[in-house]
Amino acid sequence: IAEYGADATRWYMYTASPAGSSRRFSGALVEEGLRRFMLTLWNTYSFFVSYANIDGWTPGTEFRGPRPEIDRWLLSELNSLVVRVTEALDGYDPTAGGRAIEAFVDDLSNWYVRRSRRRFWRGATEGDDDKQSAYDTLYTALVTVSKLIAPFTPFVAEELYRNLVVSNDPSAPISVHLATWPEADGSL
Repeated sequence: IAEYGADATRWYMYTASPAGSSRRFSGALVEEGLRRFMLTLWNTYSFFVSYANIDGWTPGTEFRGPRPEIDRWLLSELNSLVVRVTEALDGYDPTAGGRAIEAFVDDLSNWYVRRSRRRFWRGATEGDDDKQSAYDTLYTALVTVSKLIAPFTPFVAEELYRNLVVSNDPSAPISVHLATWPEADGSL
């Protein structure tokens, strides 16, 4: 815990093997989980915040325009993730839930963000629906993931949620641990 942090250790304990299975503790595997999952998530969050601040984007009303296919894909994957994690936790299987989140964060970083970078990089123009959709989609994914990881990594989840939600909406619950659990939207 002193070397990698409580959240990294918790993540390892949840995702290394199912509860009740014998396992050896490995600091190297804790570090790998930290690098592979937590730093990937944090870098995605950092990317979003950097460009949102540059463009002065703040969350407000939900984006209502037609979304590009890549945004629709991500929102579909996000809603499927909510279903998988909810079912896993309801079935007392945090390992399956954690691994599903880990796979989603990998797709979020290595597929969505990589293929959408140019959408964030181009200059802000009035009425740029494509860029607004990209911001809204990535924001929605990060906020939802912060809620999904709260039982696994409470401190990282809290930091993400407070920076993304509480700092922009004073009426929001003051903690991710007081926020409602996400519900999947089947239409997405």
